[in-house]
Amino acid sequence: MPETQPEILSTEKIWDQASHSAFTDLIEYKKVWLIVFREGNCHAGGPGVIRILSSKDGKAWASFGAIAEEGLDLRDPKFSITPDNQLMLLVGGVTKGHERNSYVAFSTDGAKWPPLKKILSGEWLWRVTWHCGKGYGVAYRVEKERWPVTLYLTEDGLNYQKIEEFDIEGKPSETTLRFKPSGEMVALMRRGSFPFGATLIGVSQFPYQDWVWTNTKMSFGGPNFLILPDGQMWASGRTIKFDEKDELVERTTLARMDETALKVVLDLPSGGDDTSYPGMVYKDGILWISYYSSHEGNQSAIYLTRVKI
Repeated sequence: MPETQPEILSTEKIWDQASHSAFTDLIEYKKVWLIVFREGNCHAGGPGVIRILSSKDGKAWASFGAIAEEGLDLRDPKFSITPDNQLMLLVGGVTKGHERNSYVAFSTDGAKWPPLKKILSGEWLWRVTWHCGKGYGVAYRVEKERWPVTLYLTEDGLNYQKIEEFDIEGKPSETTLRFKPSGEMVALMRRGSFPFGATLIGVSQFPYQDWVWTNTKMSFGGPNFLILPDGQMWASGRTIKFDEKDELVERTTLARMDETALKVVLDLPSGGDDTSYPGMVYKDGILWISYYSSHEGNQSAIYLTRVKI
């Protein structure tokens, strides 16, 4: 049977109130849509706060407010739902001395949040994915020569146990984990340095200490992916390619994915000097994707695209 082409149903700019809005995530929690992202003056450096938007229908959006911590540049916010049905917010924070730490907070409505709690010092936990009552995530540490990456396990979102430290070249960093019904863990891992900059796909069976890694030969920034109920895997992230003028351009893209490869099939409306970091939710045959882009001017804004799969 030939592969069907995904179709963009709608794309809307939903927020542009800051000089630079970026690094999104998306979730549906208690029948309310929530988007979380960073607001700042630019892509990196300076103060960064976390903004949360809410919507009952996915069309009309309002701000739930912002989360800020004195002396911290808060970045890369991610949502997840814990086994006891709390909404968990994971963020990275950079101190004025450039120390990177990870923080969490929990809410029952997405609007009221207690102060952030530090969970990992010196490490950047990218995303937590829950499976069979336990949370799993990969954290990376920025060092001069080698960037260590570690797979962690948590039962409460606050305390983390090391499962495996990966020996991977090329400054590995942002990693999303998902699970197949069989319990197999799949990882999509970004790397940042030439000639090792191509993103990796890894697979492992419980207890997730033995891994098989495949080089996708593609750079895929801000990687996220979902495994749909029928087993399809769809990924979204930033790709860089040549346009019709032979100039390098950045796009937030949608790609088919399996255990060894990524195949870009769709460019989302995006571009400019900065774009990517998608959040993804699949519901009723529709893939909802939040992301940021600066293709409609110098200002980086938040967008929401719905794609029929």
